[in-house]
Amino acid sequence: MRIDEAAEAYLRHLEQVRRLSPATVRAYRSDLAGLHAACGDSELADIDLEALRDWLWQAVQRGDSRATIARRTAAVRGFFAWATETEAVDADPSLRLVSPKRGKTLPKVATAETLDELLTAMAEAAAAGDPGALRDHAVLELLYGAAVRVSELCGLDIDDLDPDRRTVRVLGKGAKERVVPFGLPALRAVEAYLVRGRPVLAARAVEPGGTTASALFLGARGGRLGPRAVYDLVSRRLGPELGAQVGPHALRHSAATHLLDGGADLRAVQEILGHASLGTTQIYTHVSSERLTASYRLAHPRA
Repeated sequence: MRIDEAAEAYLRHLEQVRRLSPATVRAYRSDLAGLHAACGDSELADIDLEALRDWLWQAVQRGDSRATIARRTAAVRGFFAWATETEAVDADPSLRLVSPKRGKTLPKVATAETLDELLTAMAEAAAAGDPGALRDHAVLELLYGAAVRVSELCGLDIDDLDPDRRTVRVLGKGAKERVVPFGLPALRAVEAYLVRGRPVLAARAVEPGGTTASALFLGARGGRLGPRAVYDLVSRRLGPELGAQVGPHALRHSAATHLLDGGADLRAVQEILGHASLGTTQIYTHVSSERLTASYRLAHPRA
């Protein structure tokens, strides 16, 4: 079996059997496409440890980050573990492949004051009634208020909202569903968008009443709002405040950190974020302690 044929079979396995998220499958597809490009139309059984090491070395030479190389290592290990299990190959050449340690980088977090000023300014802009401004305000309020991922936000339907309980039902990684709360400012922003913004955007749809009819957030042409548009929005609005290229995850990071700063229980934050492991959530305790240390050094006369 050629490597490209095996890769397609493996990706189908990830989608249909393991039911991984579309974003995860896309990442695996990209990594395996890179392996295919490096090895050519080789037979899967002809790929050995040296070929895999050479592929990763090319990534190092290109200047790819440790996190990217570690992800590619994990992708190829999963691929060959599956190939060995299905007897596509006799032995797994990736067993001795060493993954680089990821650098310990803390997520970028905006202060509560910064976000309050930003969201207040967006609320004032939305008050004029522009449908795009109403939507953008609701998007940022919900990203921060519910600490959801951008893929979860873009996948929301109107029926996923429960205004009375102020909760939203989201479909997270691994097709796991959870219900998360959000605050009154987010509710007001979303309701204003639903009444005055969404109907205008829906009227622009090429196929009114089509597959995006139930989508909560719509783009300029009436289709379901995509992650790229949300990335652009957050980068444009929050990037200048943080002095860096940031995406929607910065609002999720900020929400988690502010919850812990405010005394929320770590396991409650884990449930809100939808993390499978408590260890993933614990990074925000480090962010909080870093902020505490920075405040101490600025404020204490004997620091």
